[in-house]
Formats: sequence, structure tokens, C-alpha cells
Amino acid sequence: MEQPQRLEPDAPPASRALLALERDLAELRDAWLGAMPAWGAIRGSAQFEAEQMGDAGLMQVVDGLAKLRREVDALFARLAAEVTKRSGPEFGEIGLAKAQGFHNPVRLIAAATGGSRADAHRLIAVGTATAERQAFSGDRMPARHPHVAAALEATTISLEAAFAITTMLERVWMRSDPDRAQVVERALVDLAGRVPLETLARGVREAEARLDPDGVEPREDELRAERSLTMREDRRGVVHLHARLDPESAAPVKAAIEALVSDALRRRRPGEAAGGPDGTGIGAGELRPEGAAMGAGELRPVVDDHRTIPQIQADALAALARHTLGCAQTAAPLAKTTMIVRVDLDAIIDGLGHASIDGLEQPISAATARRMAADAEIIPAVLGGESLPLDLGRAARLFTKAQRLALGERDGGCASCGQNIGYVEAHHIDWWERDTGPTDLSNGVLLCSFCHHMIHRDGWHIHASPTDVWFIPPPHIDPAQVPRLGGKARFALREDRAA
Repeated sequence: MEQPQRLEPDAPPASRALLALERDLAELRDAWLGAMPAWGAIRGSAQFEAEQMGDAGLMQVVDGLAKLRREVDALFARLAAEVTKRSGPEFGEIGLAKAQGFHNPVRLIAAATGGSRADAHRLIAVGTATAERQAFSGDRMPARHPHVAAALEATTISLEAAFAITTMLERVWMRSDPDRAQVVERALVDLAGRVPLETLARGVREAEARLDPDGVEPREDELRAERSLTMREDRRGVVHLHARLDPESAAPVKAAIEALVSDALRRRRPGEAAGGPDGTGIGAGELRPEGAAMGAGELRPVVDDHRTIPQIQADALAALARHTLGCAQTAAPLAKTTMIVRVDLDAIIDGLGHASIDGLEQPISAATARRMAADAEIIPAVLGGESLPLDLGRAARLFTKAQRLALGERDGGCASCGQNIGYVEAHHIDWWERDTGPTDLSNGVLLCSFCHHMIHRDGWHIHASPTDVWFIPPPHIDPAQVPRLGGKARFALREDRAA
């Protein structure tokens, strides 16, 4: 390990800890000046100068400022941890926080930053988890989470990402194998440097379930104990519903409401089919050119639907209640709805391990998956078996329900951004009409509407296999065109990929 350097009397005024800040600040200054017009730039406020920047220059400034912010957060976390160490209970009333007039170090840091106590707690927790330790002999030891510490110092991950990873590892460290925890930590740090915080959260949940399989069911019981539904009517007569549901309780509610919402959105979209023979409704792929005529089988509502998504969801909940009270038959959109619970065969057999519900990010225990399978009359099936023709070639244009299930197993939602699987559509990689692309799994990918448009507009290429999806950027985004991994493989944290 590199030994700390002693500052000599004639050393520069800036310590090594501040050199990175000075370097990043200088780079930010250069980026800011370079983003301004070469001639005719007018100096003024930050907003006024930002309005004069070109798009490329503005993004360089944003990137530089983000890096500087990560640098400041990492340094602040180190100092917050030191404040906490000097405020320990062993110091009593002479501890740093109490000597400064604060009940604890969290309040001291919150007052210093002007932020919330939650933000102060995050700084302290990350600083403590990534600080070097000292043995009884006086030797300095690595941090409890060295990979997170190194990434923080290299400014490749944010403070929030470091907090998400370290708090999970702290929860499970007594019940997990240390070597495996190191592999998972390294994989999560790599993931945090490539994806948004929301996608990282999915990887953290998956990692926790794998590191601590025995803890999934207790956490599940804790969530179930917190379930509640309150109803109140205000003075205007509006009834307010507030629900807190555990994953098992929320899954059928969410699936039913989303089925009705998707059906309403599908019917009001101009130029899209009202439904497909596979029951998925959403067209299999290509964007219709602007101005193209609608086919004979494409239906449009007589009255335009201008409801917002929250309004449609409220109407869907009311429709479900009316249907339950007065109808013995299943509504059409619900008859086509499937709630997918994904679980390994071994977990179903022995009841150990964890499972996941499509559309929800919190893992459930294998025992809950077995109970749901019994209650919901789920039919066991092996995707890709001889009884499911998953490759249709040019015989059919729309992807079947079985194909969508198989694509969901590989992509886990939008293969590009990770959008919830309830809001994605199955698309042909090679277009059905233009490229005569087949309706096969190797030519299919799940994408949300935004990513679908962006990929077509910018000229991305997609390569899919039974287990992975790779996105090849166009030269104007990445001149080297290095493939980027997509789909569920990004956050599945398989041991071979993590290593």
C-alpha cells in the first residue's frame, strides 16, 4: 500500500488531497472558456454565459462540473467520517460535535452544508465505509469496501451510488461469503460507472438477494407487515386513497391496472393497430413513416381521449372495482394479461433462493413464488422447448406471447435504458418490411418508445443472442464504435461476468 507522504515545511500550500480539486477546476475553467463563442462572447452571469455556449461545449462543461462535484463529495465524505470519529461516545462531552454545540455529528454536518440530515448521514456513512482503517499495531489497513473507495477517489461513481452499494454490503456482511462479496462489490462499482442510479438500484437488489438468500424472506415479511390502504374524503368530496403494498400484494394490482392503461393508450394512438393476434396488442416493430395511410384493420376511437396517465390509472381502478361487483366475466384487456414470476427451477423444487416479478424490482423469496404459482394456477413451462415455436421466420409479423416472455427473460425490460417491462414493446432489429427481417428471437428486442426512436434516429446497430444484447453506437457518438452491453445481463451480476 502506498504510504502517506509527510508534508515538508517548504511543501506547496496545497496538499495532495486538494491537487485533484485544483486540476479538475482548471479543466472546468478551460472547458467553460472553450464553450464560449470564439468572437463576440459577452461576459455576465452564469446563466447569461451558458446561453451563449454551443451544444458540444455545454456538455463538456456539464461533464466537468459533474466530475468536480464527485471530487468534492468524496473529499467531504472523508472529512465527515473524521468528524464522526472525533465525536464518538468515548469522548463524552468533549467530543467534537458536542464541543461545537451539536447533539451528534449528523446535525453538525447538516448545519455545515445547509442540507438535510439524510444528506449528512449519507456523507458520514460513505466516508466511514470507505476510510482506511488502523490496526492495533498502528499499521494502516484498506477500507472495508476498497473497490468503492477506489472508485470514489477516481471520481468514476457518485456519492449516491457509493451509498447504495456500501449500505447493502454492510447489511449482509455477516451472512455472506467474504470472497463472493468482494466479487459482487467490484461488479457493482463497474455497473455504477456505466448506468443511472435507478438501474444500479436494480443491480443492488439482485446482488443482495444472491449474497444473502436467507434474508430475502425476512425482508419480505417486513415489507408485508407494512402494507396498508387508507381512504379519506376531503371537504370537496374527493376520496384520497393511499396504499403501501408489498411485492406479492402489489403484483396483481399493478398488472391489472397497467393492462387497462395500456389498452386505453393503444386505442388512442393514431396510426397503430388496436391489437395483435398474440394478445400483446402492441405492434411488433417498425415506425410507420409520417403521412402513411392506415390499414383497413387499424381502428381509431370516435372521440379523442385526452386523459392523463394518472387519470387513466384512476379510471382503471374504478373499472376493476365495478367489474368485480357486477360482472361474472373477465374484461378483455385483463383476459390477455399475464403476471410473470421468474424463478430458477432449483428454487421451485427446494424452496431456497429468490425470484422476481416482472414490473417490480424487489426480489421475492422462493417460498412466495411457490405460493403464487399455486394460487394463480401458473402452468410450468420451459421457454424455448419443443412445444413453443419461438422462431416464426417470415410466417408471422407480430411477436407471439411466448416470444415476448422469452425476450423478457433476456432483456428484463427495455434492453437499452432498463425501463420497466410493463412499458416496453417487442421490435424487429432488422425491420420486417424494409429489411425483410424474420420474427425470431435473434431478431427481436424489447425497447421503450423513447429508446426505439433514438436508436432509429441516431443509427445505432443491435446484435442479439439468446443471452445477451449488444448496442453498437454510430461513429458520431463513439468513433471506435465499442459495443455496449444491454439487457438484463448488465445487472444480473452472474459470477462469471462479475469476475
